[in-house]
Amino acid sequence: MRTERIGFCLTGSFCTFEPVLAAMSRLAREYETVQPILSYAAGSTDSRFGAAAEFRERIEAICRRPVWDSLAGVEPIGPKKLLDLLIVAPCTGNTLAKLAAGVADTPVTLACKAQLRNARPVVLAVSTNDGLAANAKSIGALLDRRHLYFVPFGQDDPEKKPTSLVAVMTRIPETVAAALEGRQLQPILLR
Repeated sequence: MRTERIGFCLTGSFCTFEPVLAAMSRLAREYETVQPILSYAAGSTDSRFGAAAEFRERIEAICRRPVWDSLAGVEPIGPKKLLDLLIVAPCTGNTLAKLAAGVADTPVTLACKAQLRNARPVVLAVSTNDGLAANAKSIGALLDRRHLYFVPFGQDDPEKKPTSLVAVMTRIPETVAAALEGRQLQPILLR
């Protein structure tokens, strides 16, 4: 079992939770520590994809540890160097925009800021309906930043949602392994 400490953040792209939780399960089998972190939306919103309390219960069972879901809970990531790598999956357009602008007002964005303060890797798994529209600017800005790595992504439904982008969530574990080596998994953009 690998000893690197992984932080796993979830934001509110609820339609991707099932494949994200499958990737989380795989990482929890490969790494001793997988610490779950929830955005305010992911931690409290019931959606047509399931109840927030049920997802929280499943996540805590997968990771075998309680969720961090507050600013106070994630703040020590930076000063105490608690994590070797942080994942944001799914990473919504809202989260992308906040990260690109340097806004750290949610548990997930503050966790990213805390991780990057130590020049440690952050992996982003994009999931946004505006990836080729309003969020294209944010993705472009983040692609140019050091210590940020992307799970390969592409258009999920070019005919019905021509500006929508989503990461291939099954590739989270291999992206994590590459990022721990300081390299971006290629290709980033998929057909």
